[in-house]
Amino acid sequence: MTAAGAEETTALQGLTVLVAGASSASGRAVCGALAAGGATVVAVGSDAARLETALGSVPGAELRTCDLSRPGDVGNLAADLQETHGGIDGLLHLVGGWRGGKTLTGQSDADWDFLQTHILTTLRNTSRSFYDQLAASPRGRLAIVSSTAVDAPTPGNANYAAAKAAAETWVQAIAAGFTGTGAAAAVFVVKALVDEAMRAAEPERAFPDFTDVAELGRAAVRLFTTPAEPLNGRRISLLPSDYV
Repeated sequence: MTAAGAEETTALQGLTVLVAGASSASGRAVCGALAAGGATVVAVGSDAARLETALGSVPGAELRTCDLSRPGDVGNLAADLQETHGGIDGLLHLVGGWRGGKTLTGQSDADWDFLQTHILTTLRNTSRSFYDQLAASPRGRLAIVSSTAVDAPTPGNANYAAAKAAAETWVQAIAAGFTGTGAAAAVFVVKALVDEAMRAAEPERAFPDFTDVAELGRAAVRLFTTPAEPLNGRRISLLPSDYV
């Protein structure tokens, strides 16, 4: 192994990072990248079988089931991780989903309720329960994935854009609380995410401006190798044209 390769596998050594929504394609990519960097990964999802299928082969990943929409359940998870790991150093919130309609009047209350629960309620519950642990860590990091829809909402994505905008506002409040500590909170911005399974299912499709989940994984690792002060409160574009 080269010196550079050795550095890659130890950059996150000693850190415990929770990935919420871990059984998704983005969750698999992020968990894999964090584990490859040396972190202890706590992969959280709502279904044990899906977690095992998605992440059973990731070395050192600790699989946890939790209903993140229930504050009591999340509080119990936080207390357990405080006891077993001394708390967490990172929270990557990847819980989300898409609901939209062709027109503004096509935005249903049922769709809003879904988005509010998955995007906002889960973020509020996890960030509140783990806030003190992250703030106490010398390299505490929190990040969400948001959307370019926040910058250019349309009648057909009003529910989705509004929910993402609210989530970004919540993260900015967290960032304000982290000021002066070793912790930082940031927002990753994408148009949409793509993985190899999606490409295989539609080989003729170009997926323009979609962000590969592998790039999201690399960006998650960079959170912990970037100083807190310039990172805290940043809105980081992961559009292919902005890759660094």
